[in-house]
Order: sequence, then structure tokens, then C-alpha cells
Amino acid sequence: MNELELKQSPADWRQRLGQLMDGLAVQRLVTLLIVINAAILGLQTSPAIMADWGRPLLTLDAIILACFVIELALRFAARGPGLLRDPWAVFDCLVVGIALVPASGPFAVLRALRVLRVLRLISINPSMRKVVQALLASLPGMGSIVMLMGLIFYVAAVMATQLFGQSFPEWFGNIGASLYTLFQVMTLESWSMGIVRPVMEAYPLAWLFFVPYILIATFMMLNLFIAVIVNAMQSTHEPSAEEQAAEAREQAILDELRALRSEIAELRRQSR
Repeated sequence: MNELELKQSPADWRQRLGQLMDGLAVQRLVTLLIVINAAILGLQTSPAIMADWGRPLLTLDAIILACFVIELALRFAARGPGLLRDPWAVFDCLVVGIALVPASGPFAVLRALRVLRVLRLISINPSMRKVVQALLASLPGMGSIVMLMGLIFYVAAVMATQLFGQSFPEWFGNIGASLYTLFQVMTLESWSMGIVRPVMEAYPLAWLFFVPYILIATFMMLNLFIAVIVNAMQSTHEPSAEEQAAEAREQAILDELRALRSEIAELRRQSR
């Protein structure tokens, strides 16, 4: 019996450790450390602050990074390699792993990537995770819209190059310049006074090209992007048919258990 208890104790210990790491207290502590780390990374961009407080900030940054490493190690101790099946756990490992690589020599670019540790706040916050999951779920639908929009861009760029390229080579001299100019027009950044009105001085009927382009590219296509994202977010927040069926089965089982309890209680009263 003692051997059986010893065999079960490691599993029980891992289960308790997993419950502790998933508990609200640990989640709040990690969230606080992420916020503090984000503030430290922002302060490190100031030469004046680093001149006065550089050493304490770097020390505190190293301590917080050590806390992140310990947290991940405890999660691996609780769940084992199965933790890597969770995409958010893989994301946390990558973010913390980047911070552990020495940012010197060929890895100097990793110094800027250390700020990615702040993104761990997404994996900690369930509401943020739902938003990211909704954005990822909307990618297939957005792909079709991107292809349609690319087709519209290409057709409009060819037309603009042929129509306005001779008089305005800086904006429409080739298809690459036309694509960039039309992208600027699509974002409505200085499209009227900066581009369209100068073009209309040479081509008075140029508005017949730009106004329909703006209506199609800006108002219709961008609203399609928003519609796909909103639809994906609604699908993510609404329970699926399988989840509803599972909830219905659980509710039916609970109702049966309540009925059995009431029958047992009634039988006990009758037996007395």
C-alpha cells in the first residue's frame, strides 16, 4: 500500500503544481511582472535615464527574466513535454528564449526583439487570447479579399500608369510607383490636395478614375475586411454546436442525478 502511495505521489504532486501555476495568484503575479518589464524596456530607450539608473534597471530586468524562466520550468515540471502542444506555451517559450540569447555580434538585432516579452500579456489574458484567435480564424476569409483587392490594385495601377504616367512620372511613371500612389490614395492620406487635384489640373476628367477607385478600394474592400473579422469574433465567442450539445448532455445528467437523489430521499422517508 505504501508503494502504491509512493507511485501516485509524483502524479499528485504534478497535478497540484499545475493547479498552482494555473491559479489566479500566479497569473496576477506574472501579469504584474510583464507590466513592470514593459516599463523597464521603455525606460532603457532613454540615454539620460540609463546614465543614472542603468545598472538597477538592468539588474531588475535580469531578475524578471529569471522569474519568467522559473515559471516556464515549473510549467514543464507540471505538464511535461505535453505543454508544447499548447500554442500559447510555445509562444511564451520563444519569447523568453529570444531574451536569453546574448544580444551581441551577429545576434545584436535580438536586442530590439526583447520587447516581445511584453506580448506575453496576450497569452496571460484570456480576453486578449480570444481576440487573437478570432483574428487568426479570419485569415482564410481575408485571404480571398486580399487576392480580390490585389487584382483591383493591379488593374487600377496599369490604368493609372497609362493615363497619367507621362505627365506625372514621379507618381505614375511605372507600375510600382502607381501601386504605391494608389495605396496612398486608398488610405485617404493627402489624396485630394496632394495627388488628385494636381492631376486634375492636367487631366480635368481624372476624377472619373479616382472617385470610383476610392469607393471600391477604400469603402467597399476595407469594410469587407471588417465584416470578416467581426464575423470571426462572433463565431469565436459564440459556443459551437458541439459545445452546446455537450452542455445539454451535462445538464441532462445533472437533472437525472437530482431526480435520483429525490427518489432516494423519498424511499428513505418511506422506510422510516
